[in-house]
Amino acid sequence: MRDMHYIVRSQILSEKGTDLAGTQNQYLFRVARDANKIEIGQAVEKIFGVKVESVRVMNRLGKIKRRGALGGRQPSWKRAVVRLKKGDSINLA
Repeated sequence: MRDMHYIVRSQILSEKGTDLAGTQNQYLFRVARDANKIEIGQAVEKIFGVKVESVRVMNRLGKIKRRGALGGRQPSWKRAVVRLKKGDSINLA
């Protein structure tokens, strides 16, 4: 398996993510674009010491940015929604 910190880049702290964590025991992560669900689940289990119940992933298209006549696009990225077993939790800090 690849390095787990390469697979799970960072935790996403947003209003939606905080609400999911509080009500449905789900957490949002920014993950590597080439990572699959199995790798993401194993990496979260090793990093945070919890049991993963399910993983959902979605590819997010990078935003278009313009600076006058010059235009470009931010890089696309992948987001994972990880549901933990009942009783497990991750510190949102």
